[in-house]
Amino acid sequence: MNISIQGLNKIYPNGYQALTDVNLEISEGMFGLLGPNGAGKSSLMRILVTLMKPSSGQVFVNGKDASKNRDYVRSMLGYLPQDFSFFSNLRTHEFLDYAARLAGMNSRRKRSQAVDHMLEEVGLFDVRSRKAGKLSGGMKRRLGIAQALINEPKIIIVDEPTTGLDPEERIRFRNLLARLSSQDVIIILSTHIVADISSTCEHMALLNRGQVAFTGSPEELIRQAQNHVWSIYVTEKEYVEVNQKYQVVATVMMNDGWKVTVVGDEVEGYEAEPIAPNLEHAYVYFVEHTMKNSHSYQS
Repeated sequence: MNISIQGLNKIYPNGYQALTDVNLEISEGMFGLLGPNGAGKSSLMRILVTLMKPSSGQVFVNGKDASKNRDYVRSMLGYLPQDFSFFSNLRTHEFLDYAARLAGMNSRRKRSQAVDHMLEEVGLFDVRSRKAGKLSGGMKRRLGIAQALINEPKIIIVDEPTTGLDPEERIRFRNLLARLSSQDVIIILSTHIVADISSTCEHMALLNRGQVAFTGSPEELIRQAQNHVWSIYVTEKEYVEVNQKYQVVATVMMNDGWKVTVVGDEVEGYEAEPIAPNLEHAYVYFVEHTMKNSHSYQS
């Protein structure tokens, strides 16, 4: 399984350019697409699932042009859009059965088994008879996840999947994707939540203003932030100054002041010590500093 994205551009009728010369190679396993809101992630997802055509450029799935082989792509696709919707009057199991039929599962027995299995996987089995419109926000999101996975797709594309999920639900979902990624599937996880990428993805891309700013592993992105993350102890007055001068990523109140974590090329005027960055630090550093340059980095 392979997805090749070549020279992709998307310009909307109002002139807004959502994607600019996007080039990516995505193979089996978990691939994270990280970027701030408005970076172009959803536009890219909609093109990948053949719901929208690019202005120029091509997407190849196993060597086949996706725009000319939409049925082929959709036959192996599971998709959870950011704005997932459903039929409110259907019961939870009925909606999932309907999604399974749309995915081509014609055997009633196999559909029934698949529905019960997925409801168990996403923690909705106990509410299988509740109408979908009566589910909580987190449960609705889990139902969306279930419909994306019901037909055991070979390509799974999920756009902001953990939005609205509590920490326990988010962990459950990440563990589910991690299990699936060990099989011969491609999973593309588009998100602005750094923890979703750091705990699941071996490969990733960073999208900003419609352009690919980084491709590589999360570890490689973290290495880019070495010696650019600082811990500072400051007084209350200094805390205000630090917030104005630097990008603060964490704050802890101490008895005699504040312990502040900032990202920056250097820190002047304060007693600061460099600390080992994590992916969130690296992401903020890359957005605030590296992305201000016109060039991008690819490992």
